[in-house]
Amino acid sequence: MATSETHNLKTPLSRRWLRGLAWASVISAFALIILGGVVRVTGSGLGCGGDWPLCDGRLLPAMTAADIIEYSHRLVASAIVGPLIIATAAVAGLRFRQERWLSVSAAVAVVLLLMQGGLGGVTVLTELPGHIVAAHLALAQALLGCLLLILVAAYRRPAAATIPSIVDNRPLSAHPELVEGWAARFPRWAMLSALATYLLILSGAFVTATPGALAACPDWPLCQGWTLPFDHLPAVNMFHRLVAALLGLLIIYTLHLGWRKGGRKSGGGKIIRALSLAGLILFAAQLLVGGIAVWTGFPVELRALHIALATAVWAVMASLALLSSRPMAAAAT
Repeated sequence: MATSETHNLKTPLSRRWLRGLAWASVISAFALIILGGVVRVTGSGLGCGGDWPLCDGRLLPAMTAADIIEYSHRLVASAIVGPLIIATAAVAGLRFRQERWLSVSAAVAVVLLLMQGGLGGVTVLTELPGHIVAAHLALAQALLGCLLLILVAAYRRPAAATIPSIVDNRPLSAHPELVEGWAARFPRWAMLSALATYLLILSGAFVTATPGALAACPDWPLCQGWTLPFDHLPAVNMFHRLVAALLGLLIIYTLHLGWRKGGRKSGGGKIIRALSLAGLILFAAQLLVGGIAVWTGFPVELRALHIALATAVWAVMASLALLSSRPMAAAAT
């Protein structure tokens, strides 16, 4: 069996560049979402006085905390994330046009990037209406998912019927018992759970986009001593909690399935098992931080951490869905 060093020597320089750029794009986009969450929970969205793309009418902001936080978000978006995504798309489009997973997803990423930048400007110029802020977050999470697709495709390509599956490096035809077993069921569960995670994030954004809804339920898991409140703002808050409970069961079941059976054989199954375990830990931490944030009066640090963990869970679930959606083969050429 070839060593990892030998494999690296056989990997073309263009694919190594693509992988590096894809990793950098995913990491920087994740960091940008977290920084955007910090902007939101600290109330710094209008730190630049409602100006865009300038800050208080200047290229460089004043040294107030709100200005620095808001300007940092803009700077990371324009100077780091944007150029990285464009560079990734350029390499994918120029060198890997024959791999549709790469070329199409790279083009979609650029479109989402432009839409995200424009929506960010609209968000500031319209002074942060809740529904625009929520749409900005939703688009950012969609962009992260697209970048994860590029990253997966940079390492793997859709496998033909004769290429080993992700289960044990043998064709699925050699395992008729798996065609309707775990290997067939898990991709569907993973895709459904990834969608559930995205919807869960949107429901949380709906709470923060509704003025007064976040603080309408000062206790947890109940709301003002009720399971199902009837007043508008508590009902909005409790809607997110009920969505988290229902979709959480689906997410936990999928992660449990991936952890129990994903790593019994060599190959990509080990990655699925590791991601499933990480997802279980992150989702549990997400629930715990959400409860503690309510009990402690919604401190800024815990609200930012809540957003970070939600984004991490989304990244894990999207990765599981992409990795397991079809039998994939390592792309060494």
